[in-house]
Amino acid sequence: MVVVHRVFRRESALLPRLVRAVPDGATGRAAQVGAHLAEYMEGLRHHHTVEDETIWPLLRERAADEELVARMEEQHTGIDTCSAMVADRALQWQRTADRTAGQQLALALDEHRTALFEHLDDEERLVLPLVAQHLTVAEWDAVGRRGMEGIPKEKLMIALGALLEDATPQEEAYFLGRAPFIGRLLWKAVGRRQYAASCRALRAPLSELDGGPGR
Repeated sequence: MVVVHRVFRRESALLPRLVRAVPDGATGRAAQVGAHLAEYMEGLRHHHTVEDETIWPLLRERAADEELVARMEEQHTGIDTCSAMVADRALQWQRTADRTAGQQLALALDEHRTALFEHLDDEERLVLPLVAQHLTVAEWDAVGRRGMEGIPKEKLMIALGALLEDATPQEEAYFLGRAPFIGRLLWKAVGRRQYAASCRALRAPLSELDGGPGR
């Protein structure tokens, strides 16, 4: 889960910067950033749905910590509220790429990131120890499979690249080791380059602003 959280931390920090870097009136670029934002939001929504339907019921039954589970669910609701505001402002911004609308969207993304980071910190500090105590390996593996089910097949290489971008060598070996043989071949043959090209296309304006990689 920590590796998945790392993806959401990275992308939620990049998104307001990407929005602010879009020139006034550049609707083509706004559409590109907006598409990435929509994919990020859908990925986060699916991740939270999996937790709501798999992890929380098991912890409520076995860990006897109703207060913590309720807190996690309440945080999900708060993030949903922030996400709805982001989605609404993103629609307005993408129509015209207006600078003021972009600033409003970026501010909503800043608020979203703050709420998300609080939740992820709590999950890693409070929930993961309970998961280790109360969920079996098979149950935890099932959670992971549910998470992968939400990724369209044509996006699998991009999703794998997002996971591996900031992974340690040990984490990379773990994820690649669980991929089917054909998946590992595809990653080495085309996936790695596909993900790198996608990142360059999306983050190039940040590189120009920072004078370095768009990270």
